[in-house]
Order: sequence, then structure tokens, then C-alpha cells
Amino acid sequence: MRRREFVVLSTNSVAGVLVYSLDWRLTRRSVLTKLPQTLRVPLRFFTQSEALAVAAAASRIFPTDESGSGANEAGVVIYIDRQLAGPWGRDHYRYTEPPFEQDVGLEFGYQGKATPREIYREGLRRLQAFDELLPAEQDQKLREIEDTRFFNLLRRNTIEGMFCDPLHGGNVDMVGWRLIGFPGPQMSWQADIDKHFGEAFRPAPMSLSQIFPGRKLRGSEDEESKV
Repeated sequence: MRRREFVVLSTNSVAGVLVYSLDWRLTRRSVLTKLPQTLRVPLRFFTQSEALAVAAAASRIFPTDESGSGANEAGVVIYIDRQLAGPWGRDHYRYTEPPFEQDVGLEFGYQGKATPREIYREGLRRLQAFDELLPAEQDQKLREIEDTRFFNLLRRNTIEGMFCDPLHGGNVDMVGWRLIGFPGPQMSWQADIDKHFGEAFRPAPMSLSQIFPGRKLRGSEDEESKV
């Protein structure tokens, strides 16, 4: 059993305070002047230095700009940390028996031996103190690894963390869905057809946990990390 690690996030960087409830769900509270300017978020897989590097890299892949929120506001690093701590990080859902092939093309997908956890740990060795670099230096560092399996996985996970259902740990306060105008996985719009006929209809997004309150949904809880 390893010592519990935390990542210290600036409340400014996440446009609010990320708060964990007892069931590990992530919510946001508005930043008030009397609140502390930093927050310690418990990590399930990453060390503190790894989490800071991943958060910085994700914010360069999906930055915050004039069009809206980015990876920091969506809590992408927490999403990735939770996924790596769970069965996906251990390759529970992929056939992992030999023979292994490193280069088989996109048609068959990844056929290597390394698990997502191992790919991240190996890749992060090349991003030590990444969060301390200037933005231009960070971009150059990412260009140097953009053809690696690690970067492809990090990029994919960043997009997932931006637009997944919040019950998976990312897309905090549904900032990703609000960015693209996605209302969430609503079951039916029948009641709204006549109500909004002939006018623009922009419903507030809803997570599956809001649509099915009280029901245990797959993905709403994680297994404990076994590193």
C-alpha cells in the first residue's frame, strides 16, 4: 500500500473549486474571495509530480481560450487518474496474450504488451518537470513525442476527459458539453416538441446520474488502485 498522493490545484486554473464527495464524484463550487486559492485533490494512481505534468500537457492539447473552457476546467487530469486506477488502466478489457506486435497499423489497433498504466509511467519519464516549462517549451516537448503511443493515449484521454459523462470523473460541471452545446444523453424530447415549436431550444445539459437519480450506473465508482 503506497502513501496517498495529492495534487494541489489553483482554484483559478479550474474556474472554481473541485470538490470530492464521499462517493468520489467531482463537483464544482463557485470561487469566493474568502475561499483558499489552492485545493488538495486526492490521487488514485499518479504521484503529485506526474499529475502536475499530465495536467499541464492536457492543457496544451486542449487549452482554455476565448471560445471557452479547456482541460483544466474540465478536471481532465482527475479523469485520467481515475481511469488508470481502475480496470481500464490494468488492461482488463483488452486481450493481452502473446504474440505482441508494436506496429500493425490502425486497422487492428494497439497490439503491444504494455498496459495503459505502464505506457503512462514510461512516457511521463520524458515529461519530468513539464509543468515548470514555458508554454512554447511545453509545445516543443510535446512535438518531440507526438508519434509515440504515450502521446496518442494522452491526447485521446484528454478528449475523453473533456466530453465524457461527468460520472466518469471528467467534464466537471459539464463544461465540455456546454462548450459544444450537447444536452447530454436525454431519453426523449417528446414533451418539448410542442412547447418550443418554432423557437431555438437550448436545454441545460444533464448527466446520466441526473437522468437516473439513485440508480447505480456502470462507471460511477472505481476500484481501488492496486499499484
